[in-house]
Amino acid sequence: MSDSDAASSKSTSSPTASTDPRESADTSPASPDNQQGGRRDVVVPLRLYKTVTVFSTLIAALCILSGFILLDAATLQVSVLRSLIVLAIETGGITPNQELLGGLLGVGGLSLMALGSGVFILSSRFRAPGMGNSQEDADKESTNG
Repeated sequence: MSDSDAASSKSTSSPTASTDPRESADTSPASPDNQQGGRRDVVVPLRLYKTVTVFSTLIAALCILSGFILLDAATLQVSVLRSLIVLAIETGGITPNQELLGGLLGVGGLSLMALGSGVFILSSRFRAPGMGNSQEDADKESTNG
């Protein structure tokens, strides 16, 4: 048995616990700042929770709807919105390139849809006091039947 084998067998057979603070932090129960899965919920008063939920859902829905309208204008040459945009640009004395206009409308539509999704995702982080987390409820055993 070599010296390195003896040293490794001593370290593995030692009954003493490790005093590394990182190991104890990993085994501690999840606190609001350190929840399992990296999800950080923000607990706010019920009135603020309702306000955030209403307005974020409204903003997200409007962004998604506007994004689809812009995508529609980007793909259809006969779209009402596209005709209005072309008319507005032509009143300035500029004739827009149809391919460039379609690309800009498409990028704008996808950007609005991404913005709406981001707003909705961020708003889902808020909770009111006493609200449970659906992931925490999944661990409980069902008593149905």
